[in-house]
Amino acid sequence: MIKKITLSLLGLTLLSSCVTRKLYNELDAQYKNCMEEKDRLSDEIHMYKDKAENAETSNGSLQSQLEKAIEERDKLSVLYNQLKQNYSDLESNSDAAIKAEIERLNKLKGDLSERTSRVNELERKLAAQDANLKRLKESLSKALYAFEGKGLTVEQKNGKVYVSMENKLLFNSGSWAVSNEGRNAVEELGKVLAQNPEIAILIEGHTDNDKIVGNLGGGINNNWDLSTKRATAIVNILEQNNGIDKKNLTAAGRSQFSPIASNSNADGKAKNRRIEVILTPKLDEISKMLNEI
Repeated sequence: MIKKITLSLLGLTLLSSCVTRKLYNELDAQYKNCMEEKDRLSDEIHMYKDKAENAETSNGSLQSQLEKAIEERDKLSVLYNQLKQNYSDLESNSDAAIKAEIERLNKLKGDLSERTSRVNELERKLAAQDANLKRLKESLSKALYAFEGKGLTVEQKNGKVYVSMENKLLFNSGSWAVSNEGRNAVEELGKVLAQNPEIAILIEGHTDNDKIVGNLGGGINNNWDLSTKRATAIVNILEQNNGIDKKNLTAAGRSQFSPIASNSNADGKAKNRRIEVILTPKLDEISKMLNEI
């Protein structure tokens, strides 16, 4: 009987945090039963104690039963005190605790709904941006088709579009003056860029690792100088297109320090001498949304 009561009390203790009115009433009834059972056990213990004192021949068995009864009584007493405390807490705090928990869950639900909406909107914007980049790449490939095979390539990667033009299309050796064919290619590039005002345009000049010898072109000191002057020459052509926002243009010289091929042979050196036009969507709005998630 004690074991059954113990299990029942344990179950009631676990359920006390989310008790309903029906369970509260059941708990009250079992609490009263527990008190009655405690009193009955106390009487039974006294009875075993009396028997132990009056029957010396059976003292060992009765003593064992007495100790067991005392042990279970002590366990029951602990559970009883826990139940009494839970009963008191439920009586004074259950309604407030349940109300607070409901409010907390409703707030979490609202926060989750708002965050889900932001994530969905961000995914839509990223998908639209990717689609715009694909269209931009296709437009550039179509506009510059005549120059492909002459050292010009168009590639989309890492959320950007790269237009790479080898120097053989644009410049003579050691010069930053753009050739007629190179100017035609840059002007065709500019026509497409003018139709995409939300694109940042970075023009990078690159060289091989051959050192500058002598006084080239009236004042080239090193490959940093040459790569920067060549990048600036491309910007000068692009800014003549009135449809391009000048704030979107940036020129940079990378010298020999970002090669795409080995500088140990002539073919590799030719590939490394190039202009790269890197087209990047403006990410201010997307960055703001990411910070808000």
